Amino acid sequence: MSKSILITGCSTGGIGASLALALSQKKENHHIFATARNTSKIPKELHNLPNVTIFPLDVSSSSSVAEAVKIVRGSGHGLDVLINNAGLPFSMPLLDANLEDAQRVYEVNFWGVVRMIQRFADMIIERQGRIVNVSSIGGMVHLPWNSIYASSKAALTNLSETLRHELSPFGVSVICLQVGGVDTNFDARTTEFNLPPNSYYATIKDDIAGWATGSIKPRGQSGESFAEAVVRDILGARKNGLVFRGKYASSVRALVDWFPGWVVDMVIRMQNPSLARLAKLRNVS
Repeated sequence: MSKSILITGCSTGGIGASLALALSQKKENHHIFATARNTSKIPKELHNLPNVTIFPLDVSSSSSVAEAVKIVRGSGHGLDVLINNAGLPFSMPLLDANLEDAQRVYEVNFWGVVRMIQRFADMIIERQGRIVNVSSIGGMVHLPWNSIYASSKAALTNLSETLRHELSPFGVSVICLQVGGVDTNFDARTTEFNLPPNSYYATIKDDIAGWATGSIKPRGQSGESFAEAVVRDILGARKNGLVFRGKYASSVRALVDWFPGWVVDMVIRMQNPSLARLAKLRNVS
């Protein structure tokens, strides 16, 4: 059965674009609303498909979201599935984080999702449809330099699980994707990384920069294979709640669920040897 699906954050090289392409090519001929703040960044293949509608959408803007509602309502397709994928990366020691930048991350990663859900809820309830929120396993583990981004995703996960109960009387399911390693250009948005001159972490700046730009992160699953797996979740009849997809997602879940905190900390420290190096430089045992 053909469904109407809206996806935020469909810029080339990201999860949203991969999902839009995979869903648009299904034999059911789903209608896809592919959106991004800058539509010129949406893959050209999507621009040429008759079952894809493209328009600009900034989830941090109430007026932009209101215009999106008008477009979807006016299309006559209704809305079966809302995929909240748009997000911003942010890697920085908390002591050095610019508060305006940090607030911007929350405005997109958390409040943008709230804004979308509230404005599109009527259409989703009418179809007894589905909301898919794209979170991250980063919200489950306490990785250094990641506190702002990870906490925004942890908040999104908690929102999703609560919303799942609140919308259950209306026949609406809520999936929260706990995304592991996926090869995208998400971290490529951070082209330069700088710390304040007086940062306590200046001596390990290069190590932090490697995490911020993605240059030292392990390779993930391809966007195409990830999208194919997630498409089955999006369209599956009984899917609801937390879904773990992407490289290392299941491993991180097992680590957090089954091992004591000191083991989790040990794994995190092994992935971040610069912490021990900094402690040694500061004569901290």
